[in-house]
Amino acid sequence: MTKPAATVTPNTWEFLRDPMIKPTGFREYDARWRFPEEINLPGMTALGLGLGTQMRRRGIEPVIAVGNDYRDYSLSIKLAVIQGLMRAGIHVKDIGPAVSPMAYFSQFYLDVPAVAMITASHNPNGWTGVKMGFDRPLTHGPDEMGELRDIVLNGDWEEVDGGKYEFVDGVKEAYLDDLVGDFKMSRPLKVVCATGNGTAAAFAPELFERIGVEVVPSHTELDYTFPNYNPNPEAMEMLHDMSDSVKASGADMALGFDGDGDRCGVVDDEGEEIFADKVGVIMARDLSKIYPNSTFVADVKSTGLFASDPELIKNGVTADYWKTGHSHMKRRVKEIGALAGFEKSGHYFLAEPIGRGYDCGMRVAVEICKLMDRNPDMSMSDLRKALPKTHSTPTMSPYCADTEKYDVLERLVAKLVAKHEAGETLAGRPIKEVVTVNGARVILDNGSWGLVRASSNTPNLVVVCESSNSDEELRAIFADIDAVIRTEPSVGEYDQTI
Repeated sequence: MTKPAATVTPNTWEFLRDPMIKPTGFREYDARWRFPEEINLPGMTALGLGLGTQMRRRGIEPVIAVGNDYRDYSLSIKLAVIQGLMRAGIHVKDIGPAVSPMAYFSQFYLDVPAVAMITASHNPNGWTGVKMGFDRPLTHGPDEMGELRDIVLNGDWEEVDGGKYEFVDGVKEAYLDDLVGDFKMSRPLKVVCATGNGTAAAFAPELFERIGVEVVPSHTELDYTFPNYNPNPEAMEMLHDMSDSVKASGADMALGFDGDGDRCGVVDDEGEEIFADKVGVIMARDLSKIYPNSTFVADVKSTGLFASDPELIKNGVTADYWKTGHSHMKRRVKEIGALAGFEKSGHYFLAEPIGRGYDCGMRVAVEICKLMDRNPDMSMSDLRKALPKTHSTPTMSPYCADTEKYDVLERLVAKLVAKHEAGETLAGRPIKEVVTVNGARVILDNGSWGLVRASSNTPNLVVVCESSNSDEELRAIFADIDAVIRTEPSVGEYDQTI
């Protein structure tokens, strides 16, 4: 196989023979492309060859579990990746259609060292990609992705005899058994199960029924055209639909899952959308009673309550704010021995003895049901209202091209740091500090903050703001952050705003 070449374009003879791979598809912690505009099937085979070569050069046993999400083109892409892995001499264990956490689970269940999950995650149809990892429960971070990118784009792979294919049945059933365990609800609980017609539809309704939850189905028919909306529980469209279902059914809450089932979104019994970082604080409060003096990791987009909530402080909790991204968060949770990690996007990383450290929307759903079981006199809205009041934005994503976003962000961070150093204010308040571990989180003297960072997965910047004071202050923080962003002419419009 020849190395990828810029001369390969769609609807040419070469397109059906030679790899076409857009370099920007190799991101910080997974690989994402528009298919077939940015990568073709020979390109996916080259990716498999590169991944297999990477395994061998790192001395990893040449065995890998491979799954695919429920999109009409994911199977053909998986088979192309498998061909490349086998040509690199790898024994492929195909687990069939799956949610991403089922693929991560299969590493433990089948005792294999590596995993490759074919999924576009929550991206709309037309996208594809691969989440992969060697050191369970971790997935590739920037170093591994950079190494893989260089192997693939330079055609620096090695074809080795001895590749093998094996289809492994029964992993889905084992995954569900593992999630259920011996737990059964002791209180009545009625839950809207929202899957947006995505892959989680094959798992979540059965999971809830097995633990004794009354299920109100919401778009739980598998349909890879996503006829209602793109399954993404961070998007207001899905959250509003979940809210409508709660109000219409009188359910105790709604739990919604993204396209590959590794994220979970929550709407309470009053139809209020609870952003995932606030759900994380609710869970941390509950878990820290059982496991006092625990450490919890939160991503830089998350609420300041992990550090300031009186209940968490009383329970001896240590808060650690870290880089956004499922690979960064998984790694951090493992490195510092945290009990759990919470990401505003809806990824939760529940470590031993609760989970295995990887992000699993189904595990989170079970743990939320257990939380409700442990608090029989409380509704989800009661738990929400018990938190200190803050005002926060959704995650907002102004367009910025992949080829420009990191340079743009570097300039924006410098401008925000300069505001702090010059003693300037934001929203009329002094700036206490600017945290630059992942973009710039500008923290004010009263704990309110605004964040700008670059999306790792899409051609966007990411903006999140939170006020501990008022909605007016929240809007002022956003206006001042946005004013700095608007000094960069290549930044486009927001996908949503406040």
